[in-house]
Amino acid sequence: MTLFPKAAVAALALAAVAGFGLWQAGPSEGDSSLAAVGAPNAQTEAATDAATDQAEAPAIEIKDMVLGQEDAPITLIEYASYTCPHCATFHANVFKDLKRDYIDTGKVRLVYREVYFDRYGLWAAMIARCGGDMRYFGIQEMLYAQQSEWAASDDPNVVVNNLKTIGKTAGMDDATLDACLQDGAKAQAMVDHYETVMAEFDVRGTPTLVINGTVHSNMSYADLRALLDAELAK
Repeated sequence: MTLFPKAAVAALALAAVAGFGLWQAGPSEGDSSLAAVGAPNAQTEAATDAATDQAEAPAIEIKDMVLGQEDAPITLIEYASYTCPHCATFHANVFKDLKRDYIDTGKVRLVYREVYFDRYGLWAAMIARCGGDMRYFGIQEMLYAQQSEWAASDDPNVVVNNLKTIGKTAGMDDATLDACLQDGAKAQAMVDHYETVMAEFDVRGTPTLVINGTVHSNMSYADLRALLDAELAK
């Protein structure tokens, strides 16, 4: 399990208010680069603009992403981060069997809640949500399967371009992806929602699984299947 550093929450919230300093015009047409988050002038101006925009704009509702039937006997909440290696392993070794045996058969309703350890994970979630409900879990699969590739660089410009490549594979164009990544108000709403749902079950690390209200840590598919079958037998 990847443990969550609590100080990251405040840092992410501050970055969201400042619009993340995400984009500045690059030297050539169509080229984009990340603004330095630590640039004081850029951050101050961005924060002021973001605060003004948020005061004028209606509140943005962020919802959990859901798979499965509404009336399934088991609700399984998964807390996971797109930059968490243990989460990628869970999705490689457990999630596909879980979906086939329990979600697709109407036994489990999965509620997926994004956890943001860092800005890369937040940006990845913004790309996944950019595709809308219908494409979210398809993009999610790519993000986890390619995590060691797209998140490997220390250069945020490289990471953003890697994420946009995944977005393009899902059928989105540069303009759409740039608009999603520049949406500071939505980013702030995502961070706010994240803080709220993390507190609901006092989540401390990822992946965390909540099965009909009972909290569990990461586990193998065999262990998860045993828990789900026991729950179904009640």
